[in-house]
Amino acid sequence: MRLFPLVMRGIRRYQDQAVPETGVPLSPRHVAALEHLRDGPLSVGTLAERLGLSLSTVSGALAELDQAGLVERSADQADRRRTIVQIRPESRLAVEDWLDGASAPLARVLDRLDTGERAAFIKAMDMLEAELRITNTYAAPAAPAAPQSPPA
Repeated sequence: MRLFPLVMRGIRRYQDQAVPETGVPLSPRHVAALEHLRDGPLSVGTLAERLGLSLSTVSGALAELDQAGLVERSADQADRRRTIVQIRPESRLAVEDWLDGASAPLARVLDRLDTGERAAFIKAMDMLEAELRITNTYAAPAAPAAPQSPPA
């Protein structure tokens, strides 16, 4: 458990070094959203579902990315109630560079593992993510009941 905070701090520092100049502060949550948008446009609801976040949280992050000039939002032509978001074509190169730069340390480490080790690492991370998702879905276990005094 001591290793996780160190790794996360290191990843955040590395992502901060690769952030494009936008005039808007960007953070790891923006990396996560852009990573999902990298493959193409998504509805805000789909993005929120994939990130495991509320619509309002994702909408806030997207507003910041829009303000930074990295994404554009538009009404879904098939359902005007839905909003579609995508990386701006003119910003794609900067976004790709940021995402590739942010993932570079992990890619270098994975490249040093053999195929079996890499598969085991990915499997363990998938299992951990699933466990955390399940654990966060349920309420914390109730505290044990206090012992009752015998009837007088």
